[in-house]
Amino acid sequence: MASTGFWSREGENAAGDSNQSPSTPRAWCLAAQKFTGDLGSKLYALLNVGEGNKTASSATKKVLAASENCDCNKPCNCSKRNLDLSNLYSTDLLPASDGDLATITFLQEVVDLMLAYIVTSFDRSTKVHIRGRASVRAAGVRHSEEDEEIIGWQDGQGDGIFSPGGAISNMYAMLVARFKMFPEVKEKGMSSVPRLAAFTSEHSHFSIKKGAAALGIGTDSVICIKADESGKMMPLDLERRIVEAKQKGLVPFFVSATAGTTVYGAFDPLHAVADICKKHNIWMHVDGAWGGSLLMSRKHRWKLDGVERANSVTWNPHKMMSVPLQSSALLVREEGLMQNCNQLQACYLFQQDKHYDLSYDTGDKALQCGRHVDIFKLWLMWRAKGTFGFEAQIDKCLELSEYLYNKIKDREGYEMVFDGKPQHTNVCFWYLPPGIRYLEDKEERRRRLHKVAPAIKARMMENGTTMVSYQPQGDKVNFFRMVISNPAATFEDIDFLIEEIDRLGQDL
Repeated sequence: MASTGFWSREGENAAGDSNQSPSTPRAWCLAAQKFTGDLGSKLYALLNVGEGNKTASSATKKVLAASENCDCNKPCNCSKRNLDLSNLYSTDLLPASDGDLATITFLQEVVDLMLAYIVTSFDRSTKVHIRGRASVRAAGVRHSEEDEEIIGWQDGQGDGIFSPGGAISNMYAMLVARFKMFPEVKEKGMSSVPRLAAFTSEHSHFSIKKGAAALGIGTDSVICIKADESGKMMPLDLERRIVEAKQKGLVPFFVSATAGTTVYGAFDPLHAVADICKKHNIWMHVDGAWGGSLLMSRKHRWKLDGVERANSVTWNPHKMMSVPLQSSALLVREEGLMQNCNQLQACYLFQQDKHYDLSYDTGDKALQCGRHVDIFKLWLMWRAKGTFGFEAQIDKCLELSEYLYNKIKDREGYEMVFDGKPQHTNVCFWYLPPGIRYLEDKEERRRRLHKVAPAIKARMMENGTTMVSYQPQGDKVNFFRMVISNPAATFEDIDFLIEEIDRLGQDL
């Protein structure tokens, strides 16, 4: 099972910062503040729609009262430095008719936070080098000094790289797996290797087939494995299809298990899949783009038991962890394999006689040349929230999904798509309007039910009250898929959603 030690030093690390004394960086920042002046006011002026003075909302009044005690234009310890903006909502800010005061205060606080960050960044006593390889090696981003890996790869094993999204991370995994089995493909191409076969669940993400198409393997070479009623891959069918592929002369090289499927939120049985991959000497990949962040939760990480046996893992912090797009990593257990697979050692970029440690330079490991510094967003959020903060956020979303499930599972007019509690935050259900609840003709019921979710979704958008996705799956007609990933959501929001669906669907 994956290690859990990365929580252990959170409390100690949180208390590590101390007050800084005035320094040259601080003087530089003071000069910058003087130069920017009332930058917040200028930003506000650009948004001001010229509506004149209006009566402030209650949230605006609270913000204004908190800020009136300080009009200084320098770092200080007055009440404004502890200003609580938690009462603000998007509806309190411009273009809200009474959002002038709240907006200007909010923008000024944003500028202050940016300048405070600059102070810390230029102070060498707190300097932190952000190094892509160090940040994403072995099992993702390291949090504690003990180098405990989140996934559970031991002895400092592993490597990784950030990519433009989960689809590209999955393609990287397939690329590296092919290179591991047939390294000659890098120079000689697909003509040098036999026909390959990849395997993935019928509920897996479309990016597995898209990656096979892009790499010249072909979508016909991706064999879809049956899933059970809850959406989990069936190991017996996986082994049966691997044996069949071998008998047809194909070479199985890649199995992609899913940790958190897109529709049902299902977690494939990773230990069983790992046993089969080991038996047949096949690369095991885990697409944890959606569900991988549950490794941050001590309550829910058991759903990924066996992930430490994978050869590679896709992980998207921009999903459950709410890191701004884009933030996706491919993690590979064998260190150096990605480098060997992708590097071309262009001498005009990747000189071998640079004056610093060349392991800092991860550019030749990627297919891209120019790239965003995607690690920075995750690093900054982790510094701000901490491991416990991410854990609380993830646990809350899963608690809300269970709350929704418990509210509707026996409620008249609602029917679950599959039995049992949701495995992730995906809650899949049908809403049955009164007009079709008691139809005896099953085909007519299916035909009419198929149109319900799209009709309610359209009304949701027209009313601007809420928005929930829908889709068919296999032989199942359109159903709602409520996915909760917003940590600001509340139980009251869930109650409103249920009542709103009832209201919008009553006459269908």
